[in-house]
Amino acid sequence: MAMEKTFDAGAAEARIYEKWEEAKAFAAGANAKPGAETFSIMIPPPNVTGVLHMGHAFNNTLQDILIRWKRMQGYDTLWQPGTDHAGIATQMVVERELARNQQPSRAELGREAFLEKVWEWKAQSGGTIINQLKRLGASCDWDRTAFTMSGAPGAPADEAGGNFHDAVIKVFVDMYEKGLIYRGKRLVNWDPHFETAISDLEVENIEVAGHMWHFKYPLADGVTYTYVEKDEDGNVVLEEERDYISIATTRPETMLGDGAVAVHPDDERYAPIVGKLCEIPVGPKEHRRLIPIITDEYPDPDFGSGAVKITGAHDFNDYQVAKRAGIPMYRLMDTKGAMRSDGAPYAEEAAKAQAHARGAAFTENEVDAINLVPDDLRGLDRFEARKRVVEQITAEGLAVMTIFFFKQKTAYEIEVSVPLVENKPIMQPFGDRSKVVIEPMLTDQWFVDTAKIVGPALDAVKNGTVKIMPESGEKTYYHWLENIEPWCISRQLWWGHQIPVWFDAEGNQYCAATEAEAQAKAGEGVALTRDPDVLDTWFSSGLWPIGTLGWPEQTEALEKYFPTSVLVTGQDILFFWVARMMMMQLAVVDQIPFHDVYLHGLVRDAKGKKMSKSTGNVIDPLELIEEYGADALRFTNAAMASMGGALKLDTQRIAGYRNFGTKLWNAARFAEMNQCVPSADFDPTSVRQTVNKWIIGETAKARIATDEALTGYRFNDAATGLYAYVWNVVCDWYVEFAKPLLNSEDEAIVAETRATMAWVIDQCLILLHPIMPFITEELWGAISQERATMLVHAPWPTYGTELVDADADREMNWVVGLIESIRSTRAEMHVPAGAKIPMVQLELDEAGKGAWARNAALILKLGRIEALSEAAEAPKGAVTIAVPGGTFCLPLADIIDVAEEKARLEKTLGKLAKEMGGLRGRLNNPKFVASAPEEVVEESRALLAEKEGEEAKLRAALARLAEIG
Repeated sequence: MAMEKTFDAGAAEARIYEKWEEAKAFAAGANAKPGAETFSIMIPPPNVTGVLHMGHAFNNTLQDILIRWKRMQGYDTLWQPGTDHAGIATQMVVERELARNQQPSRAELGREAFLEKVWEWKAQSGGTIINQLKRLGASCDWDRTAFTMSGAPGAPADEAGGNFHDAVIKVFVDMYEKGLIYRGKRLVNWDPHFETAISDLEVENIEVAGHMWHFKYPLADGVTYTYVEKDEDGNVVLEEERDYISIATTRPETMLGDGAVAVHPDDERYAPIVGKLCEIPVGPKEHRRLIPIITDEYPDPDFGSGAVKITGAHDFNDYQVAKRAGIPMYRLMDTKGAMRSDGAPYAEEAAKAQAHARGAAFTENEVDAINLVPDDLRGLDRFEARKRVVEQITAEGLAVMTIFFFKQKTAYEIEVSVPLVENKPIMQPFGDRSKVVIEPMLTDQWFVDTAKIVGPALDAVKNGTVKIMPESGEKTYYHWLENIEPWCISRQLWWGHQIPVWFDAEGNQYCAATEAEAQAKAGEGVALTRDPDVLDTWFSSGLWPIGTLGWPEQTEALEKYFPTSVLVTGQDILFFWVARMMMMQLAVVDQIPFHDVYLHGLVRDAKGKKMSKSTGNVIDPLELIEEYGADALRFTNAAMASMGGALKLDTQRIAGYRNFGTKLWNAARFAEMNQCVPSADFDPTSVRQTVNKWIIGETAKARIATDEALTGYRFNDAATGLYAYVWNVVCDWYVEFAKPLLNSEDEAIVAETRATMAWVIDQCLILLHPIMPFITEELWGAISQERATMLVHAPWPTYGTELVDADADREMNWVVGLIESIRSTRAEMHVPAGAKIPMVQLELDEAGKGAWARNAALILKLGRIEALSEAAEAPKGAVTIAVPGGTFCLPLADIIDVAEEKARLEKTLGKLAKEMGGLRGRLNNPKFVASAPEEVVEESRALLAEKEGEEAKLRAALARLAEIG
């Protein structure tokens, strides 16, 4: 049956994918040669709540290219799929569903009933992204789909994915017993909406309009000092007696939790009062708290007043200062971000704190119990409390004042003092899901003592056991791990792996895999309460490589596929996931989790801008698949995947690669119409025709280049190389070169060319299949129904340079070069496309003469040359063309209007000069480069480079015109 005229991706893709699944084409070990090496990849598990976005589409395309390539090579492959339970995201989705359906809330249901609702939702909607990955063509072993909560209490009996929960709990218990996990008080990102700690990755720092208030902290005990301000030359510009130290803050409500005021040790202005006490100017005056003035390297003497309030329980920088200085840290807010209303009466607690400030001993537990919020602020939302604090300080006259002078018509000045409040943009942290302002908060959490397990993870990269690409990723990896802090692994949620620790009435801890084991440790009759917190999803996903392969059981899959071969993931989770997998696997099983790590950047729009709903530039990969087909999107992803390069997605580029698929389809139809049928007996070394020898050699070069590119994870080189080979070499040159051979009266030549073309088209399909699996699989079946296997399992070629015939290669590349030069000259000189023109041979060596004689008909036809003549010198009005071993020329004086062409080119060059002048002026302006968005600057540079290239071509054309006269 004849092939369809076009490839209908919308109709074919689902059918093809179903055929692959029915054949279990993606199963671990499918198509493996006997005794084959293994090649395994772990999918970065998308959130179970997720839907396919461009980041997923890009990331999974690269993984699929590698796994399809290795599977065709006969490796024993595994692409392990699965999803992450996504604690906050899933809990949020289910709570919204309950509210939308007017069902009882999470709090009304209680923990156990709510978790039942989560499992119900997961069964109905949790597989969405898996089905969407299939539309992309992802060839994972879906029968092995893992889930980070499989096997957890309450999970349905038929929940797929093994028993990941047991692995997570075992690791926690083992690490706890080794002293690697502990419970402690540290500063964390606190989300007041979800009432939980969150990771840095779940925080979005956004620039917003903010305020900086300047306040006076009166010195205690009547202390005064001479404040001296000097200019850069050391001249005194201000000298006055002060009884206060001024600070600036963007969060006045946190002043109540100050533990000290810090100044730089080299700041001479404050040397007289270092070690003195100052008063926090908030609350009833008789109960105000005193805090010390200390020195630390953190304050910048040139920023603001140079004095910084230290609020260790509500600021990450202050927390480090407080730890170094050993000053107390006071948590002011409750879990909802409101000022605390618990604890003893304000006056009593303030008095206790003041005693601490004057040197009385205190314990950590005492500090935690202190509640220093005045009665009138208790229970207020933090932002409402901010307004009250500012109003109270200003009313008391302790706001730093700024003086304005106004000229009046009567020629005298009026001095007006107003509170110094700066309106300035500030970076504010928001929860990426809650969209509320994140509060740094000192809370009790569970931590991994990462300093004890980080060493092997660092060594594995430093000694080359694990390779991170691009190399810049290694520097980032070292920086993070060499400056690592304890890892907060607890979350105040219900959905997740509940921490396996129980407490008795005295607060003693009993860590065990089960409650029965904990009870046995505590003793009979001891009442126990389990810690309500769950583990951070990064903790469980940190065990992804071994957990998905069945550990702690020593399974066949674990033995075969671990350590895995390569991890393909985004550079933004190098620390959050990659480094933690390295630490965890080495700590748990003393093995690296993977050999190579390929890091890619964020997929942006065509102008390089980050995609966001607010900007309106989000591109939906499913819509792209609907419009252009999965293959076009996949090829685009591969083509833009340069190592460490910017990932700019342009829909015009996707449309172009769809056209590339059409070009391939048309070449296959041409082969079919010319009865080019694949033959298992075809021997590419047996061909005799120069053209056929040449194309076989070009195919061998393409195979070698593709393997080299994919081995080095240079996906863009593989894609662009195949594009050039298939479109230019095969579909353009070879199809044209083969036509005379296919029309030959010599049956042997016809038969050889048919067999060669069929083989070449097959090789195109094989080499392209990892990148464009759907159209290639469709063509594979359409070309021949006698295949031994589907293309997905076709053997990857191993032929190489032995197929390159040096003489045929030299001759046909000479022919191609000559034709391209003729076409280029015609285009530059604006020779009418349909016009046939003469060509003159000026000089030519014997090899060139032989090449011309054997290929004259092709050159004349494809170059649209009327006839070839010979001459010792170029006639007047001719443009010369140099080729290896000779020179030709094209007499064009009587074919084009030279004067008109010169005028056209000069006019175009003049216009270009103005455009380039404007671009250069913009780029040479330091203000533009410093202040314009990065993508605008880069776009200007790219445009200038494009214009400069265009200018070079036009000047070359002018130089050719000068030859004509």
